[in-house]
This record gives sequence, structure tokens and C-alpha cells, in this order.
Amino acid sequence: MAFFLIVAAYLLGSVSSAILVCHCFRLPDPRTQGSHNPGATNVLRIGGKLPAAITLCGDMAKGLLPILACHALDMTPLVFALTGLAAFLGHLYPVYFNFQGGKGVATAIGIDLGLHWLIGISVIGIWLLVAKVMRVSSLAALIAMSLAPLIVAWVWPAPEIIGLHLVITLLLLIRHRSNIQKLIRGEEDTIRR
Repeated sequence: MAFFLIVAAYLLGSVSSAILVCHCFRLPDPRTQGSHNPGATNVLRIGGKLPAAITLCGDMAKGLLPILACHALDMTPLVFALTGLAAFLGHLYPVYFNFQGGKGVATAIGIDLGLHWLIGISVIGIWLLVAKVMRVSSLAALIAMSLAPLIVAWVWPAPEIIGLHLVITLLLLIRHRSNIQKLIRGEEDTIRR
């Protein structure tokens, strides 16, 4: 059952909400427009609020549902960690789309919400606060996800779960390399009011 959960999490994570939503709304492929990233922020740029909101919910569900299944099946912390990591890697490296996926913030938040509501709400709260003050989505994501391992250690201090989030945070930082460079140069896009 654990093996099935991990494989299913990766396959679910590989479903690109951004590409499917853009196709349904007859929008350009997000990999060819804007930041070329198949994620909710880029869908917002090219298609507006409704397609972006649907994409965000879809990407969060990819992380949330496998973790809820772990709860329902009373899995060990190790299985939780491997299942969450599989869903996250599916989003980053989707088998259905030549292993070219998004940056993973929404899927990571879905995983956090599934692990414990307090972890998810805390990470979302930090993201919203930084986004409101600084008006930069990538900066809000980087700060929220950098603090997430500390929140996880406080709420669910199992080594496997902390390790999961340390890996997620590291991969998110790597995936946001170009955003970090733009932030340093003061060229990163701001959130429109």
C-alpha cells in the first residue's frame, strides 16, 4: 500500500494544472508565455484571476490529496515523507510533460495543509503577509518556504517530516534561482493591485 501511495502521488503530481486550465480556457501554453513557468502566477499573467485560481487549487490538491490518503490509511511518518516528496517531484518533473514542470510552491502548501492544518495555515499566513507588504510573489514564497521547516519542527517534530520539508525547501530555492537573481538586481515582477 505504501508503494502504491508513493507512485500514485508522483503520477498525480505530474498532472499539470496550469497546462490543463490554459487548454480549457483556450489560453496559450504557459510554458511558451510570460515566465514560461506552468504555475498559477504565470497563468495569472496570461489569463487572469479565474484560470489562476483554478490552477492554484489544482496544484495544491496534488500535494493535499496524497497526504490525506496517508492519514486515512494511518501510515508511518516515513511513508508520509516519501509520499509528499513524490507528489512534489511529480510537479517539478512531470512524467507526462517531458519532466518540465513548475516551481512547486502551491503543491508544497498542499502538502503542508495535509500534514497538519496549523503548518499549512502558518505557511499561507507568512506568504500572504510578505506578499502584501513587499508585493513580490516569489519573495513571499521563498520566505514562507524557508520558514516552513521550523514550523514543521514545532508542530510535527518527526525527523522524517522535518527532512521532507528541508528537501522541499532546498528544491524550491534551486527552482527559484532566476527569481533570486532578479530580486538581487531589483528586476523581479511585482504583484498587481
